[in-house]
Amino acid sequence: MEKRGPVLHIVVVGFHHKKGCQVEFSYPPLKPGEGHDSHSLPEEWKYLPFLALPDGAHNYQEDTVFFHLPPRCGGRTTVYGVSCYRQIEAKALKVRQADITRETVQKSVCVLSQLPLYGLLQAKLQLITHAYFEEKDFSQISILKELYDHMNSSLGSTSLEGSQVYLGLSPRDLVLHFRHKVLILFKLILLEKKVLFYISPVNRLVGALMTVLSLFPGMIEHGLSDCSQYRPRKSISEDAGLQENTPRLDDYASVSAADASNANLGMGKGDRKMAGNNSLEGQKANVPFSQPEKTCNGAQSSNGTVQRLKVPSRASPASSESDWETLDPSVLEESNLKEGEHENPASEPVENLRSKGVSSEGLPITVQPQANTGHTVLVQGLVSGLEEDQYGMPLAIFTKGYLCLPYMALQQHHLLSDVSVRGFVAGATNILFRQQKHLSDAIVEIEDAHVQIHDPELRKILNPTTADLRFSDYLVKHVTENRDDVFLDGTGWEGGDEWIRAQFSAYLHALLAAVLQPDNEKILSDFGTAFVTAWKNTHNYRVWNSNKHPALAEVNSSHPFQGQYSVSDVKLRLSHSVQNSERGKKIGNVMVSTSRNVVQTGKAVGQSVGGAFTSAKSAMSSWFSTFTQSTQSLGD
Repeated sequence: MEKRGPVLHIVVVGFHHKKGCQVEFSYPPLKPGEGHDSHSLPEEWKYLPFLALPDGAHNYQEDTVFFHLPPRCGGRTTVYGVSCYRQIEAKALKVRQADITRETVQKSVCVLSQLPLYGLLQAKLQLITHAYFEEKDFSQISILKELYDHMNSSLGSTSLEGSQVYLGLSPRDLVLHFRHKVLILFKLILLEKKVLFYISPVNRLVGALMTVLSLFPGMIEHGLSDCSQYRPRKSISEDAGLQENTPRLDDYASVSAADASNANLGMGKGDRKMAGNNSLEGQKANVPFSQPEKTCNGAQSSNGTVQRLKVPSRASPASSESDWETLDPSVLEESNLKEGEHENPASEPVENLRSKGVSSEGLPITVQPQANTGHTVLVQGLVSGLEEDQYGMPLAIFTKGYLCLPYMALQQHHLLSDVSVRGFVAGATNILFRQQKHLSDAIVEIEDAHVQIHDPELRKILNPTTADLRFSDYLVKHVTENRDDVFLDGTGWEGGDEWIRAQFSAYLHALLAAVLQPDNEKILSDFGTAFVTAWKNTHNYRVWNSNKHPALAEVNSSHPFQGQYSVSDVKLRLSHSVQNSERGKKIGNVMVSTSRNVVQTGKAVGQSVGGAFTSAKSAMSSWFSTFTQSTQSLGD
């Protein structure tokens, strides 16, 4: 069934008193040939009910969830889900089904989309969910079908070009809450660490997590298409690694055509095996919403070419890192040197390549912006598989088993220790996730704006440099000092949401330009020598460095806040140490409590002294008036 737009399905998930969370309605049906009211789910989306109706939802009247689903039948594009949850008293219903036995009815209406328009979908979905509940008759589904038609007619690929892709994601609020720690979160994700965000309810969780990702240029628009490639758990024996070595369909992970080419150039060392040809025919087509016929006999790319990469059979952390998830830098360099040797694929004529801005002599990753177009030209990266600009943005962070899960259901807990998952940025509301600290590198407790990094070595790597502290302080000052007018708050350029994103974009571009400079040790020290060394070992850096980005030659290759050390830097360092170290926090708490006691004591002393002085003053006035009267009578 060919889709007419970005929205794949409208789904209603309800809580059944015996069966738990289940799909109650889907339009179009989630499985072809079944009815709209079918409860059955595709195997890839078996966690959908638990994501749409979050854990602990009964504690809130309404909530919003952003979640990611893996592609179906081996596709390569993440499915972006937005769910609006509400609960209503059962006695308020006009039509009450027989299976409603509880006092409240809990349901979620969710949209499954091919475009990451989280805030925009949320705004539309909240209105429809409100109207759906106001009917007080959940059998009235016509409004949901109208929602599907409306969204597909009003949304298109051009929706990613404007600022509406960031609707509801406020870096300003993020900086106000986390202050200087925002840059630490930014660097944690650059290093591809296992980062867990924690807070309840879900809307605060997903809002904070996705806002951090919006600081990376192009990440929301084009960097998450491969961020949810995971296999749902099927059995305990499978999780324990007790499966037979006979390869099955699910034992393969779909890869882009570029990965196939790189495997031909030398990445086939070890256990990697490629099924199918290694041509470049599997590149993503430029038709954004046309779906090829899906078969589950192989992972199908947009134009029908099957590409399969064998997942390592031995279940060990070393295998997942070395066998297929991390690219070998020497291989990437080799592929870069041989870039001009690639022949044009027979399936894509030279004319088509030229129309896309790609030369016939080779397939470069990036191109310069075309003149007089007013916007950046995006070209699909051969290695990353993402649509990249002339600087190589977005970075290929969420690829090759590094997951982005804005909300994780408890049923997905096994993913945190899955050997095929090399890292994640995930959100959770269940305390069980937070308690198992060994499964993550850092836990971000949003309520307290606390970033807990477990490894002392990682804490040293992320310790901000003087230039970094200046950068963070610059952001915080601009955000906090422009809050006089509540009606214009956040609407100006400086200190506003777009301004903050521009600062992080400039920071990242400067970092990328700096690593390209010869004899750059002094320049890179402003970003943190240990940090840059660690970052150069990441997958996203290796992919980016495997290609040339001539546009970066025009970017200033020094830290935006480089400069001589001054007294103000000492104050910044001291302030940061007090705010972030345990000893500093204790000293700060003692200072606050001491100052509070001094103030209270001063008030008490002032009141007692002031009261005595007032009493003495009134007594003196009374005595003086009496004395004056007696003197006057003696005179008479």
